[in-house]
Amino acid sequence: MSRRTILVATAGVVAAVAAADPAAARPLPPRADRPVDNRFWTSRKDWSAGAADGVRTVAKPRAGVELARPAGTVAYADPHTGRTTTWEYARWTGPVHRSAVPGTEVIASWNARTPRGTWIQVEVEATYSDGARTPWYVLGRWASGDDRQDPAAPVIRRTSVDGQKDGRSTVWTDTLSLDDTTTGLRLVSYRLRLTLYRAPGTTLTPTVWRLGAMTSDVPDRFTVPASEPGHAGELAVPRYSQEIHKGQYPEYDNGGEAWCSPTSSQMILEYWGRGPTAADLAWVDPSFADPQVCHAARFTYDYQYGGCGNWPFNAAYAATYRDMQGVVTRLGSLTDLETLIAAGIPAITSQSFLKEELTGAGYGTAGHLMTVVGFTDAGDVIANDPASPSNAAVRRVYKRREWETVWLRTKRRNAQGKVVSGTGGVCYLYFPLRPAKAQLAALAAVGVR
Repeated sequence: MSRRTILVATAGVVAAVAAADPAAARPLPPRADRPVDNRFWTSRKDWSAGAADGVRTVAKPRAGVELARPAGTVAYADPHTGRTTTWEYARWTGPVHRSAVPGTEVIASWNARTPRGTWIQVEVEATYSDGARTPWYVLGRWASGDDRQDPAAPVIRRTSVDGQKDGRSTVWTDTLSLDDTTTGLRLVSYRLRLTLYRAPGTTLTPTVWRLGAMTSDVPDRFTVPASEPGHAGELAVPRYSQEIHKGQYPEYDNGGEAWCSPTSSQMILEYWGRGPTAADLAWVDPSFADPQVCHAARFTYDYQYGGCGNWPFNAAYAATYRDMQGVVTRLGSLTDLETLIAAGIPAITSQSFLKEELTGAGYGTAGHLMTVVGFTDAGDVIANDPASPSNAAVRRVYKRREWETVWLRTKRRNAQGKVVSGTGGVCYLYFPLRPAKAQLAALAAVGVR
């Protein structure tokens, strides 16, 4: 199970990423059961609206931004290798986005290509409801590769950044969160800053195709309204257990026992027909089953967090595969999930619970990811739960009301009776660059464009 700590008990809810081209249909207004604003920059018009310092906008084969000329150089001391390396950089700063939901949390997502010798940094500056601004907070330093591929190559280790706060808000690994949500203070707008890095004297460049954030204000709650069963059906998503990888590659969060997030990511990638090649997997011990799960763990690993459960890092990993997109958002009910399943889109959800709160799980967890693949005729949730002893045991059916509660609540009591936080409906969505018409409609219905 994931050892990802679900923020802090006083934090209201997660906010994150997504959105729409303003030239296209406007984002749907937030529903009462989904107080979430998603805004993503994906089109050439989107990228052109930002302030460019050394970056260029590209249109084909996919709109994005690249490093055209260095705006300067910087020495980066990698805290995880001890090496200091000089990099050229260029920067894109997005326009101010005023959220439709004054929020308590913001979570960013990005989809990018980073050839060896390049990397990116994503930052956010938010405005409080009293007009003050946060500092520029780093939400991730990311590259798709690692120094294990070539120890001599210029490369950084993927990392979140600890210790970022201003007395009113704090960055918890991948989430900007207000420290006290009871005062009425909210985050009303933000802008994102994207910095592209490359080895000096080269023509290498990262390419970023999607960048955005989700802002949310989910009310503090121990219980959630019950939804009525809707669509019934099950998607043919591959089933992988994290538990069979226990003890493998302990340098990545003590091995497979903690790999719920990358295992879930791998299931959905293969559902869409994507995955690593035999050459990609050549580094994995040939005696290990499902080497692609080991691969996903390695390339989602956050060296500061010390685990594979960084939400945006998993979405970014998914988008390294051909024509794939990945976002982190929040949904409001099982009705939202039914809408996605009906259109053929499985989802990865984050939840926490005591053993007795989810019948049939057989365990309790402070934070765990699983893949929702369908619903029974009675409306119960069909999940591929990677916290299973074997691949054959991964398919589970969980009671609708229990599952809805442990996923959507923001407050719960742990085994010691202490009030701690829940995820409030956090979800990863992976989908192709060109989804079918029904899939586009389903994504729009849950606020993602």
